[in-house]
Amino acid sequence: MKIHQYNTALTWTGNKGKGTSNYRAYDRSYTVSIPGKPDLLGSSDTAFLGDASRYNPEEMLVMSLSSCHMLWYLHLCADAGIVVVDYQDHAVGYMQQHADGSGQFTKVILNPLVKVEDSSMTAQASKLHEKAHEMCFIARSCNFPVLIAQG
Repeated sequence: MKIHQYNTALTWTGNKGKGTSNYRAYDRSYTVSIPGKPDLLGSSDTAFLGDASRYNPEEMLVMSLSSCHMLWYLHLCADAGIVVVDYQDHAVGYMQQHADGSGQFTKVILNPLVKVEDSSMTAQASKLHEKAHEMCFIARSCNFPVLIAQG
């Protein structure tokens, strides 16, 4: 068994001079830094006083699931001799918030749209979504359903 380690650095950049002296006294902005990569600008969702121009954690979770699935799917297609020429996904995540402010994701639905070079391989290619889902590191780590809708 191999162990992989991922290191990130997060810096809160939202101190307006009064720190967290009250709920509206600070911005939710932060920067994620990973050596050798462009910084990622984040914030909370606008529902929680965040900056809509920055990525929020909920979006990044959904994006992680979508991209992990795609990368496994492309890998499996390449191994099977299926040439994918276009791949798009419009993933949707659902989060339930409770009265006390806590919450959790209840499901994420991936909606991959795939075009293969040889249309006679479309059915075989569609079946590989199941295997990609089984292999996806992120989906395997979630405690909520990750569903694959194929249109």
